[in-house]
Amino acid sequence: MIVVMSPNATKENLNNVVQKLESMNLRTHLSTGDERTIVGVIGDKKIIANLEMEMMEGVEKTVRITEKYKIVSRDFHPQDTIIDVGGIKIGGKNIVVMAGPCAVESLEQVRETAAAVKKAGAKILRGGAYKPRTSPYDFQGLGEDGLKILRQVADEFDLKVVTEVVDRQDIPLIEEYADILQVGARNMQNFQMLKSLGKIKKPIMLKRGLSATISEWLNAAEYIVTGGNENVMFCERGIRTYETFTRNTLDLSAVAAVKELSHLPIIVDPSHGTGRRPMVMPMARAAIAAGADGLMIEVHPHPEKALSDGNQSLTPKDFQDLMSNLGEIAAAVGRTI
Repeated sequence: MIVVMSPNATKENLNNVVQKLESMNLRTHLSTGDERTIVGVIGDKKIIANLEMEMMEGVEKTVRITEKYKIVSRDFHPQDTIIDVGGIKIGGKNIVVMAGPCAVESLEQVRETAAAVKKAGAKILRGGAYKPRTSPYDFQGLGEDGLKILRQVADEFDLKVVTEVVDRQDIPLIEEYADILQVGARNMQNFQMLKSLGKIKKPIMLKRGLSATISEWLNAAEYIVTGGNENVMFCERGIRTYETFTRNTLDLSAVAAVKELSHLPIIVDPSHGTGRRPMVMPMARAAIAAGADGLMIEVHPHPEKALSDGNQSLTPKDFQDLMSNLGEIAAAVGRTI
């Protein structure tokens, strides 16, 4: 439920409402807009069902929320959330591009890639130190050594780091090195991991599960924000369908859906979404046109030698061409790269 305060409500009126709700062991979540403040109410459904708040001074109305997710809902927070990653704003007018290799293979490989993506305009370096692979025989990542490489190179080129958390027990270690912790598609509904990530303050990128509905995806984010960490962004990376030409089916309608249902930013990963290098550029352009707040692009200096996902990785030149082209698309929808 949300309590909508009237435009002329005083600070005292708001405090009285909050105090009453919290005296009933209900949690409150304030969202302050230009004209009015909204108080989100979370807690025992029976207590909320019997609440009578309209008679309190300064209250304009109450609205019942039928969806199970609350804090991530736009009803709770009408204004777009902007996440600050060390001065890089995600969710505002500027579109943020994250780029780098699927897997960290060596210091030289990451350094060469970072130099290229930084020059082209990327702000965040992506790379996997831990790789959850379908086959146990595939490259599984360098672990902590990979994290150290990412941090060293990112600092050298003034980039931020996003990397995936594969195991709940690795959260404290990865938090030391990464600026954004990524939850991969296979862990989207690893609820114990999500609860643990709710206890930290660093931003979380929540990738959509292989077969997850949008409602399930938003509810997964709710697990994180109810723990206290509201710095969550979504990442559409394609879902599994009957189509076999592409690795996944990139669902760009999810961008518009998330923008309607939630205030949290959304990133699009056209590399995993298609699995095909020639399709990354057109799908990246389409993602920006659809309203995405950023892109995650796989880039490798020598894709033919990549230990992971070479077929979908752009070369540095490909990435430069993409970045040059994206500016026009962004400008057409009132955004900047």
